[in-house]
Amino acid sequence: MDVIALSAVALALLTAVIGSEARLSRLDKRMRRIEHKLDLLTGRLDVRVDDPGLDEVAALVRDGRTIEAIKKYRDVTGAGLREAKEAVERMGTR
Repeated sequence: MDVIALSAVALALLTAVIGSEARLSRLDKRMRRIEHKLDLLTGRLDVRVDDPGLDEVAALVRDGRTIEAIKKYRDVTGAGLREAKEAVERMGTR
């Protein structure tokens, strides 16, 4: 009987974890879409958004130190690798 109860608890926990992962994935995609739209709007309106710490990232980009710029961007913003790479690439095209 204990094995059945333990299995039920384990199954419930697994279901909760999988559900949470799916929800976080959806939220992450939604957040990326919102940030992309915001980037488009600020670019279209020629509005500069000053983020603390990004001056150093911009300097690294200007110096051609892209990998270091991506690492610094991740440290400053908490962004993932993909998001940081895309942001640094956008900085390089300005």
